[in-house]
Amino acid sequence: MACAQKTDERLKYLAQKPPSLEAEVFAPGHISRNQISEFGSVFNKDGTAFYYGIDIDGRTEIKYTELIKNKWSEPITILSHINYGFNDPFLSNDEQRLYFISQKALEDNTSKQDHDIWYVKKIGEKWSEPINAGTNINTKYNEYYMSFTEKGSMYFSSNKKSENENGQSFDIYYADILNGEFQEAIRLGESINTNSYEADVFVDPDEQYLIFCSIRPGGKGRGDLYISFKDTDGSWTEAITMGDKINTKNHELCPFVSKDGKYFFYTSNQDIYWISAEIIDELKQGR
Repeated sequence: MACAQKTDERLKYLAQKPPSLEAEVFAPGHISRNQISEFGSVFNKDGTAFYYGIDIDGRTEIKYTELIKNKWSEPITILSHINYGFNDPFLSNDEQRLYFISQKALEDNTSKQDHDIWYVKKIGEKWSEPINAGTNINTKYNEYYMSFTEKGSMYFSSNKKSENENGQSFDIYYADILNGEFQEAIRLGESINTNSYEADVFVDPDEQYLIFCSIRPGGKGRGDLYISFKDTDGSWTEAITMGDKINTKNHELCPFVSKDGKYFFYTSNQDIYWISAEIIDELKQGR
């Protein structure tokens, strides 16, 4: 039996030169392009397939590129609709589901006011029609951005505690999974959530840390990235800013750490950036 050919490490992650502890735009000209807003990105575990959201004049869709025969393909749109958008893509642990958010109505192909979390299933080389993540996750309010622990629990944000559907008081929640079904979502405590905006949460698969966007007093810009670490007693420590290497006067959001733990991706100034994930260890040691 022939052995599968190992991917050249230099070709992974769009064949880009690995970043240092200085953040830089990811794949300029190929992924991050002028006149287009890119955000919400995720790589597969092998670093050979990349999903990301774009916004063109208020129209959001999800694009995809992969490494084929030692060459990265031109990005193609895999989720788009004339009536509603798709964004915040994230892969399930087995990579057989692609999760995202959308204003798609449950009953038909019309748009509604709030965002729900949806997913598509991998069927051969294609994806299924969108499937709603269910009422233990979604409400009549907005549910944003998701990520998963190694056990399959979903972390996400919702403004369901707001006084109205358009309120900006988002909090971070998690929902365990049992027999393939998400359980009732639980709001995280005050070390993470405040009366301000907390959303776009990335959880380390082993739940050693979580990174999220917040708009709170003392921030540098429209939204900053914060990090919390798991304490020895199993609780989340008080969240701290990720500092000047990450946060600017712009809006920092959509955090993601590659499965190999090497790179930290996020969105800033309408482009996707990346930096060595060693910054997480720096922040843990310096707190």
